[in-house]
Amino acid sequence: MKTLITFFLSAVLGLAGLQAQTGELPLRKGDRITVSVGGIPDNEIQQIRGVYTVSDDGTIPLLYIGNVRAVGLKPSALQRSIEQNYIGQEIYTRPTVVVSIDGGESTATMRTVMITGVNKPGAVPYKQSMTLSQAIMTAGGPTPFGSMKKVKLIRAGRAATLHNLSSGAGDPNVDVQVQPDDQIIVPE
Repeated sequence: MKTLITFFLSAVLGLAGLQAQTGELPLRKGDRITVSVGGIPDNEIQQIRGVYTVSDDGTIPLLYIGNVRAVGLKPSALQRSIEQNYIGQEIYTRPTVVVSIDGGESTATMRTVMITGVNKPGAVPYKQSMTLSQAIMTAGGPTPFGSMKKVKLIRAGRAATLHNLSSGAGDPNVDVQVQPDDQIIVPE
């Protein structure tokens, strides 16, 4: 029984780690995404392929199937949803869809990291794999009175975690990767 429980927990944790490694973020209103499609007639590829902006109601409009819910889905989940819609409505038999987040700066809800206690306080653009120290340096570094010994990270409104970046910059256990909407406080 112990072996079965250990196996089950290992499998679940392994899948959770795999999901975290993909780096996909859920889509939000205002995000610009690129939709590419194959496995359908060439003249219709041109009508579907393009850059779409997730609307205020959380959808994108697609040829023949109308509005498809995008907000809250990761790009890979939206791909499957679009494919299933086209197949389920018997429009195409084997469409292949690729969805990617457009890297343009014109997204209505640019994902940011808020930073205080630095030379240029405010929001800095979120970049995948950005660490605490990189985010702080993007914001001009700590003020002359800023202490890198007790950097506070507030994630999802939860209690702050403290990080000593004075000696741990580059150490992934201390200099953790930031996520969109994190708040970083460099105390004085």
